[in-house]
Amino acid sequence: MKPERVVTANAPSPRGGEGAFKRFNPRTLVVIAHDVLATAVAWLGAYWLRFNLSIPEPFLATALTTLLWVVPLQGLLFWRFGLYRGMWRFASLPDLKRIVMAVGLAALATPAVLLLFRVDAAVPRSVLLLDPLLLVLIMGGSRLAYRAWKEHRLAAVLAPEATPVLVAGAGSAADFLLREFQRNPSKWRAVGLVDDDPAKRGRQVQGVPVLGGLAELPARAAKMGVEDVVLALPSAPHALRKRLTEMCTAAGLRVLSVPALEDLMGGRVAVSQLRPIELDDLLGRDPVELDDSGLHALLTGKTVLVTGAGGSIGSELCRQIARFEPARLVLLEHGELALYRMEQEFRQRHPDQAIACVVGDVKDAARIGEVMADFRPAVVFHAAAYKHVPLMEEANALQALKNNVLGTHVCARAALENGVGKFVMISTDKAVNPTNVMGASKRLAEMVCQAVAYRPLSPNPSPARGEGKTCFVSVRFGNVLGSSGSVIPKFQEQIARGGPVTVTHPEITRYFMSIPEAAQLVLQAGLMGRGGEIFVLDMGEPVQIADLARLMIRLSGHTEDEIRISYTGLRPGEKLYEELLADAETTLPTPHPKLRVAKAREADGREVRSILDWIASTPAASDAEVRARLQGWVPEYRPNAG
Repeated sequence: MKPERVVTANAPSPRGGEGAFKRFNPRTLVVIAHDVLATAVAWLGAYWLRFNLSIPEPFLATALTTLLWVVPLQGLLFWRFGLYRGMWRFASLPDLKRIVMAVGLAALATPAVLLLFRVDAAVPRSVLLLDPLLLVLIMGGSRLAYRAWKEHRLAAVLAPEATPVLVAGAGSAADFLLREFQRNPSKWRAVGLVDDDPAKRGRQVQGVPVLGGLAELPARAAKMGVEDVVLALPSAPHALRKRLTEMCTAAGLRVLSVPALEDLMGGRVAVSQLRPIELDDLLGRDPVELDDSGLHALLTGKTVLVTGAGGSIGSELCRQIARFEPARLVLLEHGELALYRMEQEFRQRHPDQAIACVVGDVKDAARIGEVMADFRPAVVFHAAAYKHVPLMEEANALQALKNNVLGTHVCARAALENGVGKFVMISTDKAVNPTNVMGASKRLAEMVCQAVAYRPLSPNPSPARGEGKTCFVSVRFGNVLGSSGSVIPKFQEQIARGGPVTVTHPEITRYFMSIPEAAQLVLQAGLMGRGGEIFVLDMGEPVQIADLARLMIRLSGHTEDEIRISYTGLRPGEKLYEELLADAETTLPTPHPKLRVAKAREADGREVRSILDWIASTPAASDAEVRARLQGWVPEYRPNAG
């Protein structure tokens, strides 16, 4: 019995010609027919023009005789040049180049073939020159006309309901954006561009004129009746984007932004992805340059533990670390819901990343020791902390110390005993000249890391495995955009309710950076640390919170008359200005432009040990007693100094 013959979908057909015919695209036959007709029209048209629109009878017979040779010859050359592999809808300069080359070769081959085969026909030399010109015009023009029709270049006529917009910028991003508008003309219609480059004034991009400079945006919009502006400046400095946004919102214009240029070029963006300008676009800074090779050496193939993995910074650290493909990422979190959300996110976005979701309290020495011993992490990022200033100031002062100070020591000690290579503690700018319990507790946490780095803090030190090999580093930075408990989500909720937006003081200022930038700089600081340093992140310029509130109101499409700002007074422990360095501190530069090292007052190991003993042995204490203790432990602490 003969084995059954199986033919798969990708296997060649037993009849080559029939299989090829079945796979032949019917649209290709239409294109070939078009070019055959174009070849005939161009050849006869060349005769027609040569004889002033009236071909004499003898030459008409010659034209028809030679046509039988010209059409097959040129058709074969067009096929060999691959003119039927592309799609007319995406016809572009490379397609026109292929047409010119194919027609040029055909212009040389035609007289050669007629001469070689001794075709009895006298072809005028002018016909041999006119034919390729007409052929390029017909073949190239029809393809470009088809693309123009498919893209609806007359969008204003075909889609009058499209919203007119002005585009800020006349570079590559604007070019890709306008192409997208042309492919999808029903929603947006660009009526002009503005750009500060004088060489672009009066020029056109995709048929849209460059009208003037960026400063003319409000005036041009008013003159043209436009209410929407698109910032096609993805690589522009944030200061420029902020200035343009403030200028446009003050004029009542809605400001939209395009995604990154690489997304536009890669075809990963559609017009529907235009979005209202956001605070990250205005308050963020230039991208962080990371030492990728160094971070790969630190993280790739290693076990990494993140405490507080469900919080704003902890969760972003996990996302950034996953880019470097650690062998295992251990997520330690006290809150069950936050940990569940991270588990679900990693299951969906990083299904190949090995993770361990561990429920635990950083104050629980037995649990932390168990986790460190089981997973043996090479790097620990300690992000778990109580950070809300007013909540920690009243009724929770002792708990702030237990979680932020004692919890840091428990994790640091377990890291030391289990041979962790690097331990990075997330600190805060509020640890500088603190006026609140939260800031003072984080300053104590920095002192714990410094003391552990130089001398193991244990009543009865024992030579544990790996002890003394751990590098302890602290990283200070200010507020991050959109973090839990920050003013931005609060302002967004208040604006959504119709106001008022509550600001504590007209002069209060804060430093801001985006959560991804903060996480990236924490990774970089962890890589650079050699032990005992306190790294300070470059937070840029401070932002006045009242100005931030006004900007958010305008970005939401409202005015201060519609949503007012209400001043409520400074809250407990709050001060007007945040500092990144204490008065008695100096900083040293590092190889990274956004990182400096603070030369802080060195921690006394015995003093830190007595502080830890008091916190651990005190079951209850009033807020006043805690503040009094903090004043003795942290000399720069000045409660309620505003």
